[in-house]
Amino acid sequence: MARTGVRIPSLLALSALGMALVTGCGGGKDDTSSPSASPAAGVNASSAPADGTQKPAVVVTTTWEGAFAKAAGADDVKVIVPQSVHHAPDYDPKPSDLAAVAQADFVLYAPFEPYAAKIKEAAGSKAKLVEVNLDNDPDKVKAEVDKLAALFGTTEAATTWKTGFDSEYGKLNKDVQAAWPGGKSPVTVTQVFTGWAAKLAGITPAGTYGPEAVTPAQLAELSGKKPALVLDNAHMSTGTVLPDSGARQVRIVNYPGEDLDLLAVYRDAATEIKKGMGGS
Repeated sequence: MARTGVRIPSLLALSALGMALVTGCGGGKDDTSSPSASPAAGVNASSAPADGTQKPAVVVTTTWEGAFAKAAGADDVKVIVPQSVHHAPDYDPKPSDLAAVAQADFVLYAPFEPYAAKIKEAAGSKAKLVEVNLDNDPDKVKAEVDKLAALFGTTEAATTWKTGFDSEYGKLNKDVQAAWPGGKSPVTVTQVFTGWAAKLAGITPAGTYGPEAVTPAQLAELSGKKPALVLDNAHMSTGTVLPDSGARQVRIVNYPGEDLDLLAVYRDAATEIKKGMGGS
């Protein structure tokens, strides 16, 4: 994702509101539900999942982090950035966002969302800030899910999810490969953040571009490979990538929907790639 600049609301104003929110939650020194009285860093005593029945409150910046949290076993997940905002770093946090952060055990963010730390600071939250590697490559997804599950105390739920993920991913992989035109892998160019979709289709990219717009030199180089497909990033699209090349451009969506179903992202990508190859 693009490392763009962000617009952060006044920290003085946010800090004042955040302190009011924390005070209103009864965070006195004798309050055992306060985050500062947690049995482990960043986990409230009231929500520590030691017995496997209670899970932490998790605030995430986008549905992408939210899907990772859900896959790891989190039930109480609050998403800050609306799905309609394609570039999360451009989002301005609202007072209601601070209220959610003030109640959280964990706040999940990505490196290209630098305002996440400011949200936590402004709200006066004791939540543990966790950086998430947002990449839909299956191996990286499972590594992140394991990492989060270890923090949440939800390893069993994460293991169950990974088993279902592997099964579904394997079926989609075979299904897309079965749709290769003439039984051969189509020559494909990918945006730097859609390589996972090519992998899902069993395709080794012939070239990549982005996140910046394609330069004339890149256009000549990539067009010269005579690609049949271009897997474009729907969240960072610069329009038609290789005009006049004859390649069919496929729109790949990285972010899950409001249901935080990460598997739906793979199913949708498989469907779009099959359409691009001329299948159903």
